[in-house]
Amino acid sequence: QVHLVESGGGSVQAGGSLRLSCRRSEYIYHDYCMGWSRQAPGKEREAVATLDNDGYTTYGDSVKGRFTISKGDDKNNLDLQMHNLAPADTDMYYCAAAAECVWLLSGEVKFIYWGRGIQVTVSS
Repeated sequence: QVHLVESGGGSVQAGGSLRLSCRRSEYIYHDYCMGWSRQAPGKEREAVATLDNDGYTTYGDSVKGRFTISKGDDKNNLDLQMHNLAPADTDMYYCAAAAECVWLLSGEVKFIYWGRGIQVTVSS
C-alpha cells in the first residue's frame, strides 16, 4: 500500500506562486508513475502533471509553461511548483500514483493511489 501525503497548499493572489510537496510512505518511485491531479466541486477531475520512471514529464494543457513537476531533494518527495497562478487554478490538488503514465483524451490519468488532497485557492 502506498501512502501519499500532500503539503504546501494555501491561498495566493493571482499571479503568485505556490509549491506543493507530496511525501510517499516508501521509496516506490521506480515502480510507479507519479503525478498530480486536481478537482473542484462540480468540475471534472483533471490530471495536472506526471513524472515517469525515466524522468519524462507530461503536463495538462491548462498548466503548461506555468507548473513544474519534479522529484524533491528527498527521494520520497514529489514536488509541484506552480507559477503565475490564476483563479481558475483554485482546486483541491491530489498527489497520485499510477501503474504507468497514460493520459486519456479526457485529460485524466488512471491513478490508483491518491493522497487526501490539499486546497489551493487563488484570488483575483
